[in-house]
Amino acid sequence: VKLVASGGGLVQAGGSLRLSCAASGRTFTTYLMGWFRQAPGKEREFVAAINWSGSTTDYADSGKGRFTISRDNAKNTVYLQMNSLKPEDTAVYYCAANRGSWSTKAVWYEYDYWGQGTQVTVSS
Repeated sequence: VKLVASGGGLVQAGGSLRLSCAASGRTFTTYLMGWFRQAPGKEREFVAAINWSGSTTDYADSGKGRFTISRDNAKNTVYLQMNSLKPEDTAVYYCAANRGSWSTKAVWYEYDYWGQGTQVTVSS
């Protein structure tokens, strides 16, 4: 599976961005999908995850109420809508695909495939 992330950019605090992650291959629906982020000098952290059908989602506390993950299996694409952005949201955002169980959704090394990352910068 090849993942290509897009949609990052520079935005002022309080603004919004929508990240997209397009997947190649016919097996997209067999993967739970996740978004992670990594800021300079910090470890990669979980942002959000969605199960194969889109019926179940989960979020890190930092994004609850502000971020929404969704997927369109017909388009092999997963999205991350980010609202009310804060300077601390600045990071490179990665999408990833996981063939494992839902219990591994927040564990970055359990993911099998990664996109190239897209930079999100939030100015104060």
